[in-house]
Amino acid sequence: MEHFEAGCRKRRRLRSKLVIVINGKGGVGKDTICELTGQLFYVKTISSITPIKEIAVQCGWKGEKDIRARRFLADLKQLLIAYNDFPNQYLVREVQSFQTDPGADILFVHIREADQIREFLRLAGGKTVALLIRSSRPGLSAAVYGNSADDDVERYDYDYVFDNDCGQTVLFQEVERFMTNLLRKEQLLD
Repeated sequence: MEHFEAGCRKRRRLRSKLVIVINGKGGVGKDTICELTGQLFYVKTISSITPIKEIAVQCGWKGEKDIRARRFLADLKQLLIAYNDFPNQYLVREVQSFQTDPGADILFVHIREADQIREFLRLAGGKTVALLIRSSRPGLSAAVYGNSADDDVERYDYDYVFDNDCGQTVLFQEVERFMTNLLRKEQLLD
């Protein structure tokens, strides 16, 4: 991934903590948005798929990101949600840790499925919002991955939407503008 420079800007603190559920199809720039936001504010990032990947490794998954592997991870996650809501149990523990972490003001939580987003937001407590990252770049907006985690990301009513259609040269400025406006709207930033 290309490194983006924030220049000599000092990261800013928020009035209180914010949990942001972030979603979007593969390749639209979710991780990049988190990284750039981390150059502006104190950020931690987690994913609901992390404990699933740990289990998948035990089943022979080697980290590949092809359509077959993406479907395997999505299906395994759905099984664990149905069995005991394991992914949300993991996320709630992580949110509780974040709430007492003096080093982070924003927690990005990667969740792909609309039903899990709803349940997580119900369980999370505190200030939470949902953010969708989209891109109309060729091959991304119409991409079909064959699993609901990727193909159904738009089936949720998000609080905020960032259209990642700008070029690399202005992306940092666009993220800075967008996140500053979001945080002001949420009354967390002067």
